[in-house]
Amino acid sequence: MQETDQDRKPAAPQQKPPGFFAIVLSTLAAAIGVQSSKNRERDFAQGSPLPFIAAGIIFTVLFILTVITVVNLVL
Repeated sequence: MQETDQDRKPAAPQQKPPGFFAIVLSTLAAAIGVQSSKNRERDFAQGSPLPFIAAGIIFTVLFILTVITVVNLVL
């Protein structure tokens, strides 16, 4: 029996990588621990973790610099 187009299962939709603001929001949500499971699954389903790693490193550096600046201003 020959397979027809109707018998084939549709391919999974190609997910596009998250945009800049989605990565920033996911990083901020992860930093304070309030990431929704839907967004977490979306982030982990995306192919490359590099944008999230870079965003995490940038956030950490900015956070440390902010804390140092605030402490120096108070003292």
